[in-house]
Amino acid sequence: MHEPIYTEIVPEKAILVGLITPKQDEERVKEYLDELAFLVDTAGAIPGERFVQRIEKPDARTFVGSGKLAEINAYVKENETDVVIFDDELSPSQIRNIENVLGCKILDRNNLILYIFAKRAKTAYAKTQVELAQYEYLLPRLTRMWTHLSKQRGGIGLRGPGEKEIETDRRVIRDRISLLKEKLKTIDKQMATQRGNREGLVRVALVGYTNVGKSTIMNLISKSTVFAENKLFATLDTTVRKVVIENLPFLLSDTVGFIRKLPVGLVESFKSTLDEVREADILLHVVDISHANFAEQLDIVKQTLQEIKVADKPTYILFNKIDAYRFIEKDPFDLTPSAKENLTLEELEKTWMAKVNMPCIFISAKEKQNIEGLKELLYQRVKEIHKARYPYDNFLY
Repeated sequence: MHEPIYTEIVPEKAILVGLITPKQDEERVKEYLDELAFLVDTAGAIPGERFVQRIEKPDARTFVGSGKLAEINAYVKENETDVVIFDDELSPSQIRNIENVLGCKILDRNNLILYIFAKRAKTAYAKTQVELAQYEYLLPRLTRMWTHLSKQRGGIGLRGPGEKEIETDRRVIRDRISLLKEKLKTIDKQMATQRGNREGLVRVALVGYTNVGKSTIMNLISKSTVFAENKLFATLDTTVRKVVIENLPFLLSDTVGFIRKLPVGLVESFKSTLDEVREADILLHVVDISHANFAEQLDIVKQTLQEIKVADKPTYILFNKIDAYRFIEKDPFDLTPSAKENLTLEELEKTWMAKVNMPCIFISAKEKQNIEGLKELLYQRVKEIHKARYPYDNFLY
């Protein structure tokens, strides 16, 4: 009897590419490429060399210009490289032109995020949502991508939707998109019915940038076991748990995290997931205060909430990961304005409590710091809504 043969899966090696433009300076691009590297790591590949081009606007043919592309090509030829990933959306012609020069797999940020969502999707509902977003992304790129995807040996960016033998007929793809949309409509109705049958309890939804600790907070407050890890998009399916603080019950939901440049197709296909946010009575906006660029992440989430028309809901800022916050004492002779990292946590609290013009609280879900303060805030806010909704239900208070 032959011994089974085990084949080791070797992670792909990726090159990252970004642009410095009048709209984003060098420091901002570094932060963006750091996030792109985290996305690559989440996808299971190894982020390697980074290339940055200073340019007025993206080159219509090659995104980075012929000179920079030649520089990248020289590196690809001399070093083992499986994939080159760009931190912006590429047009079909740009992908074709770049691939013709580099001779390796080319991905843009959207394709990478879609791949991660496909990899993370566990339930039939999440898989349907991601599949729809993938088809809508691939349809305009069908001319060159569809047949080429079926010939690749695998790896990130190629977790394609549909059959093993991929059809090249646009009509078939459009029919599949229509079918998936109808399927999601049916699921949306079922989920709306489920939401309507939740005993009229007050609803609280956790929202925020991806990987800020929403699932960890959910586990702490609800004593549940929602999957949580230090990866982007660890949670795709909305989880709803009944929580009781003192004697007051309410519903707490953990939602998919937002991110900069989230593909439009994903926002649309995850409509029911976002409906959990739309129908919430209270939003807890979780922010990773230890992140160097947490202020921009906060703004991105606020912008997304405006886009899905829930910005007017009662929202409370929850600054998480205070245990990881690092204070750097400033040189007393340095007269330049203080940066965020030059403020103590106490100074930062005062600054942001004044700035956001809404209640905010500082916690560490990991170290369980100030969790009782969070529960007290929730209790008081939920009680106010419950009293207004059920004025004669005094036995709870």
